[in-house]
Amino acid sequence: MGNLLTIRGLALEAGPRRSPTRLLRGIDLDLDRGEVLGLVGESGAGKSTAGLAAMGHVRDGVRVAAGSVEFDGQDLLRLPRGRLRRLHGRHLSYVAQSAAASFNPAHRLIDQVTEAPRLHRVASRKAAQADAVALFSQMHLPDPGGIGARYPHQVSGGQLQRAMTAMAMTCRPGLIVFDEPTTALDVTTQIEVLGAIRDAVEEHGTAAIYISHDLAVVAQMADRICVMKDGLVVETAPTRTMLDAPREDYTRSLWSVRSFRRPEAEAPAPEPLLEGRGVTAAYGRVRVLHGLDFAFARGRTTAVVGESGSGKSTLARVLAGLLPPEAGEVVWGGEPMEMRLARRGSGTLRHVQMIYQSADTALNPRHAIRRILSRPVRRFTGRRGAALEARVGELMDQVELDRALLDRRPGELSGGQKQRVGIARALAAEPEFVICDEVTSALDQLVAEGILRLLVGLQRELGLTFMFITHDLAVVEAIAHHVIVLENGRIVEQGGRDDIFERPRHPYTRRLLASVPRMDPDWLDRARTRDLQPHA
Repeated sequence: MGNLLTIRGLALEAGPRRSPTRLLRGIDLDLDRGEVLGLVGESGAGKSTAGLAAMGHVRDGVRVAAGSVEFDGQDLLRLPRGRLRRLHGRHLSYVAQSAAASFNPAHRLIDQVTEAPRLHRVASRKAAQADAVALFSQMHLPDPGGIGARYPHQVSGGQLQRAMTAMAMTCRPGLIVFDEPTTALDVTTQIEVLGAIRDAVEEHGTAAIYISHDLAVVAQMADRICVMKDGLVVETAPTRTMLDAPREDYTRSLWSVRSFRRPEAEAPAPEPLLEGRGVTAAYGRVRVLHGLDFAFARGRTTAVVGESGSGKSTLARVLAGLLPPEAGEVVWGGEPMEMRLARRGSGTLRHVQMIYQSADTALNPRHAIRRILSRPVRRFTGRRGAALEARVGELMDQVELDRALLDRRPGELSGGQKQRVGIARALAAEPEFVICDEVTSALDQLVAEGILRLLVGLQRELGLTFMFITHDLAVVEAIAHHVIVLENGRIVEQGGRDDIFERPRHPYTRRLLASVPRMDPDWLDRARTRDLQPHA
């Protein structure tokens, strides 16, 4: 269909000019009209930097050292700012990873989605609103004619992500950059968003750059795949060729990550450390959990899975003491557990800890790692002086981090390093029960595999009991001994990992398992032909 985008020798750098940090090291990329190019690679590879550069955008503090970015015959890096601004939204669009962080909470969806065509004078307000409704329908959003009247907080994450894709399409741009648009979505919602994106791109002949660390997702979306590492292009090939016969060792290492799986659970299962009996919880008058009975076996990993809104995080809040249940009880070591955090003794506080999804928001950016780890060690173990310093060093060793990082702040660490600090902070209290809340969802697959291996090793070494909350069933299959399946606040099925994955009994469980993307370019087409009910 003809070349649309040509990037040649693009080099970007940051920091002092005498000793700059190289972000991109002279990359070449080509994109035809209507083509989808997948960009994959581990954190720090330069995927997002390259995607933004394809739109002529360079972050503050970053310099163009060499190269060109030609879009439809114009070098975007040399255009005056005003002309480039007129291209953005009209001919070049961007879909961010977090729609929730990208929409203005004070304005209705319809006003935000129609802003670009009105500003660029592509359509009148009335015509833009009619087109937005048509795009909402194409994105399979519920009530296409009425959903635009809602505010962003009044729709689900999957709906908001689809609304953002509709917003990117309103001016029928030549190129859309999708930057990890389904990372935070559960598997059934992901199918709908992926399908809607692909339909829209194909119908309107839009070219796209699809950035993701999820190789199976890229396999569904891209015509060609470009693998990046350390700011360089490692190899580029058509999707089927890349999946079947990657040339480079690094590419093959990315593909092999998905093979990690812990050994089958030993039998018999140990006694429960923590049990729930008839646990019911609500936010105000809205009941979220309905009479749950469950048990977490000592020294084992129990995964809690289900779609968004199924009650996974609410159950975690109950066990952490942040949301006292309406009814039922939780038993710890055979004794009823105090459910209000403020009333828990130091022993219970110490032995129930949490590792959070986003280390960026969980770690104080103003404190050095030494201070972040010292505080819980001092509080929960009473160590001071040399004993405190020694324990902090041991924690760094346990999570396989160099002790030289202790004097750095979180912003100076990679995503994987920050998550390891989050794990070390939880271990500082010397807990027995650790709640892992989506701890690998924001990490690329190589880094995530390292975190999973670390957790398995720590469990073996320290006898930890894990509650593992995730929407990624591939992670569940890799790490869990036992699985609890939640739907609308009710347990529909629970059992050993192998039983759940190989012999699921409940239709909802079967639907979840059928929605896990595979490393097969035809998987999405097959998944969409199955009778998968739309997810609101």
